[in-house]
Amino acid sequence: MSQKQKSGGLDIFRIIAALLVISIHTLPFSGISENLDFFVTRIVARVAVPFFFMVTGQYILSDFYNQNRKNKPDASKIWNYIKKLFFMYIISIIIYIPIGIYAGHYRGLDLLGALKMLLFDGTFYHLWYFPACIIGVLLVYGMSRWLDIGMMTAIAVVLYIVGLLGDSYYGLTVKVPALNVIYNAMFRVFSYTRNGFFFAPVFLVLGIRSEEYSKKISGAGRLVGLLLSFILMTVEGFALHVNGMQRHDSMYVFLPAVMIFLYQLLFAINMEPKKQLRRLSTWIYILHPAIIVILRAAAKLVPAAVHVVGNSLLNFFVVSAVSVFAAWLVNVVVNKFCRNSDGRNALEAKDMQRTQCFGGEGYAKDRAWIELDMEALKNNVTFLKNMLPAGCELMPAVKAQAYGHGAVIITKQLETLGIDSFCVACVDEAVELRKAGVKGMLLVLGYTHPREWDLLSKYGITQTIVDFEYAVRLNDYGIRNHRKFHVHVGVDTGMHRLGERSENIDGICSIMDMKNLKVDGIFTHLSADDSLKKKDVEFTLKQVDEFEKLKKELTERGYILPKTHISASYGVLNYPKLGGDYARVGIALYGVLSTAQDEEAWKDKLFPVLRLKARVSSVRELNNGECAGYGMAFTARKDMKIAALSIGYADGLPRELSQGRGYVLIAGKKAPIIGRICMDQTIVDVSDIACVKSGDIAVIIGRSGDECINASQLAEESGTITNEILSRMGARLKRTISAKQGA
Repeated sequence: MSQKQKSGGLDIFRIIAALLVISIHTLPFSGISENLDFFVTRIVARVAVPFFFMVTGQYILSDFYNQNRKNKPDASKIWNYIKKLFFMYIISIIIYIPIGIYAGHYRGLDLLGALKMLLFDGTFYHLWYFPACIIGVLLVYGMSRWLDIGMMTAIAVVLYIVGLLGDSYYGLTVKVPALNVIYNAMFRVFSYTRNGFFFAPVFLVLGIRSEEYSKKISGAGRLVGLLLSFILMTVEGFALHVNGMQRHDSMYVFLPAVMIFLYQLLFAINMEPKKQLRRLSTWIYILHPAIIVILRAAAKLVPAAVHVVGNSLLNFFVVSAVSVFAAWLVNVVVNKFCRNSDGRNALEAKDMQRTQCFGGEGYAKDRAWIELDMEALKNNVTFLKNMLPAGCELMPAVKAQAYGHGAVIITKQLETLGIDSFCVACVDEAVELRKAGVKGMLLVLGYTHPREWDLLSKYGITQTIVDFEYAVRLNDYGIRNHRKFHVHVGVDTGMHRLGERSENIDGICSIMDMKNLKVDGIFTHLSADDSLKKKDVEFTLKQVDEFEKLKKELTERGYILPKTHISASYGVLNYPKLGGDYARVGIALYGVLSTAQDEEAWKDKLFPVLRLKARVSSVRELNNGECAGYGMAFTARKDMKIAALSIGYADGLPRELSQGRGYVLIAGKKAPIIGRICMDQTIVDVSDIACVKSGDIAVIIGRSGDECINASQLAEESGTITNEILSRMGARLKRTISAKQGA
């Protein structure tokens, strides 16, 4: 599990942060000590809201920023979050309108004041958070589209300093006439600089950088840093308080430093996520002012309640306890009313849908299906990564439905393994992945028609430059339509398929100079790296030499080399020291190789991910002399028992396996294919297999008992290579995740 997934420490602190917010609004120690109360509510508790902003920065904004650095942004997560915030804000407004009226909160309110309240201050004193978060997210989102993280941080810090001068350091501002005029004008628009413009951005940006900081700050450094920065903030807070500098007390110079170290400590807690606590903390935050008002109202009606309200510490505990209970009750009600007819709530239903989409027991009655062993995939990823030289990353080829395995399922699984760059054959494959939520870099290795160029920019897809002419046309299209395309330049070093010829240095340089093409990579294909025959090795090394010469020439001409890649599966296995920034692994990633001979050489290192199975449709007797299948292609020479399988050539089963050239496994035994393989059905001989019945499982690729059929074996029997066998598997084959072996 990744660090992001191990968010239990953050989830627990959400509740603590919500209770700290309650303390700000109830002043629990005001009846004991003014200084103690100031310390708790105006210093300690000021970490609460920045914490929530940092969580938003890490979990909502960081993915977009990291994608954008690789020029493949997907902002759907951000917009969905903004919609959620807006919805919660509307719900909160509705809740607090009657309470605000009761409390006299809206007396003398004009249209300008209402807009000011809605857009900046919140319609009740705590609801400022929602517009602040929306504005802050939009601001940081806008910056992340154009600026690097250093510039974003600098701008956020400047905005924070502007906010400081309208908050804790306002006493300095009023002494400077020009600043005083400016800030007075600002406060006509919003009441506080604690808002989405000046307060939220710096913490959102720090949230984006949280994983970066986690790698730089040690465990001891986090604790020491937190103690030192908190002491300094405490001194700062009391100094400002004693000297009457504060207009408000939300912003301190040392608060960002405190938040960096505090967040890192919480982030490092290795604990499973607590999703229920997330929803609970949100409702505690929303509901607690209502509880405060209700208790005060109760004190006017019930004499005993006066003792609660009159005791600040007791009031805090009662408000906290009732708020937690109310939040829990709201969660229960929401879940109940959001339940579907099957008794699951919407989230559970979505998870179930995902489970069924990816596999599991939902496929127990399917006619034919593919089982995917994700442990095998993980093993293969680890092995191939270890084969790569330092600095080289995997760029899995997930074209042709990830070689028949299912592009979406495989790619999403690879993302969980830390892989964020992929290559496909055509733009439609890339669009499918984007629509499924895949966020990493997607490189189209083939030709994209000009009519589909808009899809490249719309979905953040990188296009291969197939030759110089193509580059010119794509660049001209970008100029005319005010678009810049991200591309990798294909180089022809001897395969003579796609790419600009390596000897055309001037042409490649011209491509690098085209203003509406952002060259993120340059690569070539090795045409004979799967063979270790002398002539093939010599040719491969010649291709490598051509590519290296090109890289050197570009460097000498003053170009900064983009990402480079040269190796595919066989390049990694046979020439592991080639290097580059990426390795376009395909067939090897799925635990198979193009031929049975190659597979044998790596059988203990790479494990097949895919198993193909089908259901026995029916079993019947075939008498001596009777025919079976189309064209009466098979005639029984004796009484026998046959079974029809619910799989055919439309599912990718090679027709070349007809007439006994292939077989399947049922109950650990071989069942030869008889007659012609049909579009949807295949007939097999089960005379020697006892107790075969309708509904039994036939293994086409995989293990059953002690017997095993590999994809390479099917390929050999069909006169082709494994790549073809896998990639032609039809779309109607369901893909299911399963780690179980055998039938």
